Amino acid sequence: MRLAVISDIHGNLAALEAVLADIETRAVDAVVNLGDCVTGPLWPKETFARLVALDLPTVRGNHDRWILDRPAADLSPAGRYARDALSPSERAWLHALPATLDVAPEILAVHGTPADDTTYLLEEQRDGHLVPAPRATVAARLGDAARPGVVLCGHSHRQALVQGPGGVVILNPGSVGCPAFADSPAAGGLEYRSPHARYAILTLRHGRWGAELLAIDYDWDAAARRARDNGRPDWADMLGTGAVG
Repeated sequence: MRLAVISDIHGNLAALEAVLADIETRAVDAVVNLGDCVTGPLWPKETFARLVALDLPTVRGNHDRWILDRPAADLSPAGRYARDALSPSERAWLHALPATLDVAPEILAVHGTPADDTTYLLEEQRDGHLVPAPRATVAARLGDAARPGVVLCGHSHRQALVQGPGGVVILNPGSVGCPAFADSPAAGGLEYRSPHARYAILTLRHGRWGAELLAIDYDWDAAARRARDNGRPDWADMLGTGAVG
């Protein structure tokens, strides 16, 4: 079994198209999307249309939920840009995505944790930086999912493959279209990132799970120009370098 895992596209159609083209060369059996599909000052409407046409199994991210749950005044500038670009029915489609998804009998897909789409599963914020969370914290966040099998998570935009408590394999594919968090106080602590479009391939061989963590070249200069043209030089810098500040 080979499963391509994408997450956190954030409206970056250029990055998504590069990742989809790469997936076509990898002989995968299926593709799953872990959410945060369109929020960003890039191509939210176009990215939405592309994802609807693909009809991938998709988990709802916190930004997919907020685009309908929150009033415009409570959204980030990127969230307001995406909300204004989408019709009410398109916002409702994103909001109706499932919070969790059983991709296969042993594979659970979530955005953040099984219980909360705004909590990182593998990381925590400390002194303005994202750092690995203690093992006991990860176990508590997993809850009943801390058992043999696989949990797919996104949200932190940080690629990782971890053997977790209870024998669970935890895979974060990284972010397709948003390497850091231009709208977040945690952004300054992500200096190790790069502008590549990231995803992962989960593979089952001889009864064991493994993964390929992939970083794909794409025209991030075009994405940066789009952000700058839409009044977001901070996003432009982040997309062009993988870092903020």
